Amino acid sequence: MFSYEKKLQYPVNIKNPNPALAKVIISQYGGPDGELGASLRYLSQRFSMPYPELKGLLTDVGVEELGHLEMIGAIVYQLTRNLSIDEIKKAGFDAYFTDHTTGVYPTAASGAPYNAFSMQVKGDVIADLHEDLAAEQKARVTYDNLLRLIDDPDVREPIKFLREREVVHYQRFGEGLRIATDKLDAKNFYAFNPSFDKHCNKR
Repeated sequence: MFSYEKKLQYPVNIKNPNPALAKVIISQYGGPDGELGASLRYLSQRFSMPYPELKGLLTDVGVEELGHLEMIGAIVYQLTRNLSIDEIKKAGFDAYFTDHTTGVYPTAASGAPYNAFSMQVKGDVIADLHEDLAAEQKARVTYDNLLRLIDDPDVREPIKFLREREVVHYQRFGEGLRIATDKLDAKNFYAFNPSFDKHCNKR
């Protein structure tokens, strides 16, 4: 059971709506490397994680990613509030507006709706942690790209905060991978696993 604190992890107070920015920022809501996929990935992987400290890590980060999803939703909403039809047309926001008005919908900047194929849950400690390390770097690159496109300081500051958290998560998953590797090495798991070896050598 999760406890919900009724405030954003970092404040979002955007004074100037800008649907052109919303069109690209929404990729971190429902795009291939966005916060929705991150939260689902980690909160799903934790069920099969055999080590309590790593199960806790996945839960902690997965819940924080839900908070980041909330921040991105708030950014997109504030960037698209009270728009006139002329502003919508001028910004090229009309295609999105046609399907969703100004509701916050999980989609990529390209227009492709969220698809769970962009994330992986393998049930293998090493595979899942490497997936998580790669996911955090891809999210960090997406935030880097957004910062190259954004001039408004009201938008840049929460995006900078989110980028910093991707770096922290990458570091934490790196620590988790070292813990997992040490535990598996102690069992000589990948060098020799009798039950797996016997299964693979069946004729």
